[in-house]
Formats: sequence, structure tokens, C-alpha cells
Amino acid sequence: MELSEILQQRKAKLDSLRAKGVDIYERPDRSRMDIKEALDDFQEGRKVVFCGRITAKRSHGKAVFADLKDSSGKAQLYIKENIIGADKFAVFEDVDIADFIGVKGELFKTHTGESTVKVEDFSVLSKSLRPLPEKWHGLKDVELRYRQRYLDLIANEEVAGIFRKRSQIIRSIRNFLDSRKFQEVETPMMHSIPGGAAGRPFKTFHNEYGMELYLRIAPELFLKRLLVGGMDRVYEINRSFRNEGVSTRHNPEFTMLEVYAAYSDCEGMMQLTEELITVAAKEVLGGLKLTYQGKEIDLSPPWQRRSFAQMVKERFDIAPSDETGVMLKKLKDKGFAKDNARLTRSQIAKIIEEILEQDMSAGPTFVTDYFASLCPLAKNRKDEPLVSERFELYIAGMEVGNAYSELNDPLEQKKRFEEEIKELDTQEKKAVDEDYVLALEHGMPPAGGLGIGIDRLVMLLTDAPSIRDVILFPLLRLEKKDED
Repeated sequence: MELSEILQQRKAKLDSLRAKGVDIYERPDRSRMDIKEALDDFQEGRKVVFCGRITAKRSHGKAVFADLKDSSGKAQLYIKENIIGADKFAVFEDVDIADFIGVKGELFKTHTGESTVKVEDFSVLSKSLRPLPEKWHGLKDVELRYRQRYLDLIANEEVAGIFRKRSQIIRSIRNFLDSRKFQEVETPMMHSIPGGAAGRPFKTFHNEYGMELYLRIAPELFLKRLLVGGMDRVYEINRSFRNEGVSTRHNPEFTMLEVYAAYSDCEGMMQLTEELITVAAKEVLGGLKLTYQGKEIDLSPPWQRRSFAQMVKERFDIAPSDETGVMLKKLKDKGFAKDNARLTRSQIAKIIEEILEQDMSAGPTFVTDYFASLCPLAKNRKDEPLVSERFELYIAGMEVGNAYSELNDPLEQKKRFEEEIKELDTQEKKAVDEDYVLALEHGMPPAGGLGIGIDRLVMLLTDAPSIRDVILFPLLRLEKKDED
């Protein structure tokens, strides 16, 4: 049957219900129960009230079997004319698969042993004018699944499972940090000066103040202001934005955890990271071994460590003391950059990191010893001033976290801001965040800071191949409409 015919039939049933005086958007009974909870505690003859969507319907003369589904589970319904009455039974004939109904009845077991509700009364809660996706060639098109996530959730139970796990992971992170006396905070999403990370921001404008603003690329500088203010342990599960490329690992809008602890450092953040992720894995997966896209991964600590400085020296012959032009020439000589390329130091770092990612083992790896010139917000090592106290965490070859001992010297910080700005393209020029420097001048305690990409962590713990699979509504290009 063509879709247009199905839509006509459903519209006709809508009209039929209204002609029978049925309120097709009835209010639900507030005494409703979760289907799974009630069936798990099955008691013969128990009175129940369920609400949900009809997902199957099988007629047998003057009796109908139907499946009713809510977010917790599914129940079989038994609707018989001599129980609910001829008028109500006629109404149920106009109920379609995908409609929402509320039912009252009692539990019993069929001769096959299936828990079933003998329906004594029902009401129509919402009429579906379109069929469920599995009844219309399924929902296999990936682009359509992302654009119409509501259909994806209906058609693919495993997708709903991913987002239940996502909630579980975030809840685990919150519980972990709260139990260690970290305070959850909220910082601005609109900044007058973009900062806290290397990235191209989205621009916006505040009409009342006549201000050009930027959607945050990271909350870091505001969270560290709180350390200055005496809040020793803070974290934020935040939405950040980067006006950059889109890939299986990048979405312009993403969720990140940032954690700051006074009187800690890079080593302290390593320990915190191991504990936080292993706790989340145990709660979600029941253990520390998982498979991600065919790769066997063991999260059991201690995790491997590798030196960025050493890897870069071996692969590209690049040293921490090299100027930007020297680094670029060495990349060009080895064929990793075009001859006419003009790149900033941070752009060169991205090229290097993307190449090194391919050499990473599947197991969790802390990459340490980043060049100080690539880390404007981190302290340098005392024994090697050209190397910073920073790590990036890779799992399955994917960057998941980033942390360092926070720079709290205001004079050095201002100098680094100014050097960073000199390297930016004319179109990307920005001002020094003088207020952040002012905050540091009031004294910030030594601290460790950590950022973890929530979306990527969820990808790992749910074996999802793309970041779009773990974001309910990923950003997509505007859909092209067929021209008349």
C-alpha cells in the first residue's frame, strides 16, 4: 500500500473517532504504572493502569490482541467485546499501530504463559497520522535517522539503549565527583573574548548591549576564576562550540567535562582520570574490558604513558626548541604539509597529533611531554622548561581527555597570551583576556585541570562508530527540498 493511501486511511479513522464522540487527545490517568515494573512483580488478577504506544495489533473476531509499549517495556493487551462493551470495541477498531492509549485492566497469563492485561477500559491519548518507520520500509538511511531522531528511537531499540547509557555515564561522573567534594557550577556560554582552548568560535551579537559575543569554545578561564575566588574543587558538564570541521569525531556543538582542583597537578589529574573512567565503565559495562569497533580494550590501571616529545623527534625530527617555521619545514620535507602551506603553531600541532593518533595502541594511553609552546595555559616542567606538565588521553586511538598543571603566574600568562595572538591569522585576531590576567594577579592556588570529551567517552562505552550516534540531534546541513 502506498504511503498516501495509508495517510488517507488514518485521517479517515481520525474522523471516525471524532464522529463517535471520542476525545482523541484525552488526558492520561495519573495513577499509571511502568509496564516493566508491574510485569516484573506479576500477580494474577492485579489491577493495573498502563499508558503507551500501540506497536502491534492482531484481530480475532470479537477479540483483539495488541502490544503496548512505554519507555520501560512492553505488555500484551487482550481486548474483548463482551468485557469492554460493543461501543468501546468499535472505538478500538479505529485505533492504529503507533497510536497512544491508556488502559485499565487486570493481569493474567495466557495459555502460552505470556503476561497479559485483560483490558476493562481504555482511552485514546494521541492519534498517529503516520505509520511507524518499520512499517514503511524500515529506517535504514543514516542521514534520515539523524534528521528524524524521534523515528530512530522508535524503530531501533539499540539506539534508545545508547542514550540510556549516556545518561548513566553522566550520572556516574556526577556521583563520582560529588562524592569527592567537587562542586558543580555553571559558567557563561557567551564570551566577549573566546579563550580556554584553540578553536574557531561562533559569533553572535547582543542587541541591548551592542556587543559582539562568541559562543564558548571552552569554560576553562571562568572555572579558574573560581579557584581564585576560593572554590577549591569545581567541575562543569558543559556545552561548548567550535566553528570547525565535522567528522565522525567532531560535532560543532559538543559536551565536555571540565574539572579543576586546587593544590593538585598533572599527576593528580592522571589519577583522577583513571578512577573516573574506570568507575563509569564498571557501572555501565559491569567491568573494565570492552570492544570498540573490533578493538579489544582493557581499562585496568595503571595506563600506559608515552612521550609526545620523543614520538615527534622519532617521527618528524622535530624538537621542542624548533621555531614554527622550522617545524613546518620538517613536516614539508617528510611530505606531511604542502609546500605553499602557511600554518600557525597550533595548526601544525593538529597535523602532528592526527598522524600520531594512527600509531596509538587501542588501550588507554597518557601522552605526556607536550611542547611548552603548544600549551599556553600549562606550567612548564622545572627539569625541562621547553616541555609542559600536560597529558592527553587516547583510547582506541582517539583523544578522550586533556589535562595539565595550571599556569598561575599572571605575568607569564599575559606574555603567552600576547605571543599566541601574534601567531593568529588577521581574521582570527582577538584581545588578551585582561580580566583573567587581573584575576590571576589576585592569586590563584596551584591546581590541576582536566577536560574529558563526554561524547567520545560515550562512543567508547557504547561501541558507537560516529559522534553523531551519541548526540540526540547532531548538526546537519540544511535538507535540500525538491523543486517543483
